[in-house]
Amino acid sequence: MSLEKATGLIIRTTDWSESSRIATFFTKEFGKIRVLAKGGRRIKSNFEVALDLLSVCSIVWLRKPQGGLEILTEARSEERFNGLRSNLPNLYAAYYLAELVNEGLQDYDPHEQLYTHTLEGLRLLNAGGDPIGVICWYEMLWLTELGYRPRLNECGSCGQAILRASGLNYSAGAGGVICPSCAPSIKDKRPLSAEGWRALVELEKGHVSLTYAQRHELKSVLEQTVCVVLGKRPRLADYIVA
Repeated sequence: MSLEKATGLIIRTTDWSESSRIATFFTKEFGKIRVLAKGGRRIKSNFEVALDLLSVCSIVWLRKPQGGLEILTEARSEERFNGLRSNLPNLYAAYYLAELVNEGLQDYDPHEQLYTHTLEGLRLLNAGGDPIGVICWYEMLWLTELGYRPRLNECGSCGQAILRASGLNYSAGAGGVICPSCAPSIKDKRPLSAEGWRALVELEKGHVSLTYAQRHELKSVLEQTVCVVLGKRPRLADYIVA
């Protein structure tokens, strides 16, 4: 077994026994890892509060050469998002970001840029940022990182360039915007307003402020795409209200 070190965000914890738990970390260096924290459920454990969900920790673990659960040996808290405790909508949004990482990534598959953006999103939420705006921004980044960036400047069905914003539809199954000519043949299409299309285009460039109408439309459009990619609806999606 080899000894590994990294800094990571706790995205999930699961009880393993009366005294131990499994912690899932999203690390910059190694991607997603699952480790067994022996004694991690005890009131006075070696890990103390370092294993709280959404904590950023510096960790050391024993990596097994043939797979299986790794053994966590050290965990020291580096960053906590205490502002989320008094803001329930933002707390749920933060949990939602963690769920996307946990469900969308494979073990030991590094995504350094997504790791950086995940912490950026949590810091925005911790500071009281608009949860829907942060979620939509993050979903676009998450989809892009996983290779499912929505096609916005050309039709997802025929590939024709989108030259005007009127009369558009969106299809998660087709992978993006649908032109008026292709719309009749696409079963899962949904109308996409000109304002919604422009907001999606701007969202690709970075975090943007959304109007009330855009919040509802983009949340619905991007959530539909996330569901298609995951093959299911994220559990925390029920707690996100636009």
